[in-house]
Amino acid sequence: MERVAGTATKPPVGHSKTMSQDLPELPSHAFAKADPDDDELFYGPARLVTHIDGDATAALARFYASRLRKDDAVLDLMSSWISHLPADLDLREVVGHGMNGEELAANPRLDSWFVQNLNNVSTLPLGSGRFDAVLCCVGVQYLQQPVAVFREARRVLRRDGLIAVSFSNRCFPTKAVAVWQALDVNGQAVLVRLYLERAGFGDVEAIVLRDGREGDPLVCVLGRG
Repeated sequence: MERVAGTATKPPVGHSKTMSQDLPELPSHAFAKADPDDDELFYGPARLVTHIDGDATAALARFYASRLRKDDAVLDLMSSWISHLPADLDLREVVGHGMNGEELAANPRLDSWFVQNLNNVSTLPLGSGRFDAVLCCVGVQYLQQPVAVFREARRVLRRDGLIAVSFSNRCFPTKAVAVWQALDVNGQAVLVRLYLERAGFGDVEAIVLRDGREGDPLVCVLGRG
C-alpha cells in the first residue's frame, strides 16, 4: 500500500469554518461545530471502530456491487480502516482519503491513500478524470465546505462518473455541522442532494438502503459527473 505524498492541510487566508459561500441560502452558523478546534487534534488517535452496523455494511457492499464495474478506478473519500467495498469485486485501483494514517494503512482494499483535512483544504492532490467512481460513506456530516469538496470530486471523475454519498444516523456530535444535526434523515437527504447539485452533478437521486426499523438506517445519494 502506497501513501500519496505532498498533501496540504493548512487553510488558506480568509477560509471560513462557519459558512459555505456556495450555499448562501443557509444561515451563517450552518457549518459551525460544537468543537471548533482543528480536526487534526480530534482525529489524531486511531479509532478502529465500526461506524455502521453489520447489516448496513452488508447492504452498502451489495449496493456498490450493483453500481461499480470490474476494473473501475475508485476514490474512497473520508475512508477508514474498514472497506465497504465488496470483497469479490476486482477493481483496477482504490485510492483512500481520511484523517488518520494508521486507520488508512489498516484498510486492505486501498492501493494508496492520503491524509488531508478537507475542511481546511478542499483541493484534492489527484489528476482530473482519473476515477470512475467517488464514494463517501458516513462522512458527509463533518464537511464544512461540502460543495467545494464535491466539486473537486466531480473534477477527478471521468465524464459521467458516479458519486455515491451514504449516511446513517450516527456521528461524532461535536464534529458534525449544525445544519446536519438540525435535520431528520429526509432533510439530510435533501441537503446532500443540494450539495451535489450545487457542485455540478446531474441525475441526483436518494435511495434508502436500510430503513432503520431494525438496526442502523442507511441512505445513499447518487449523482453523475
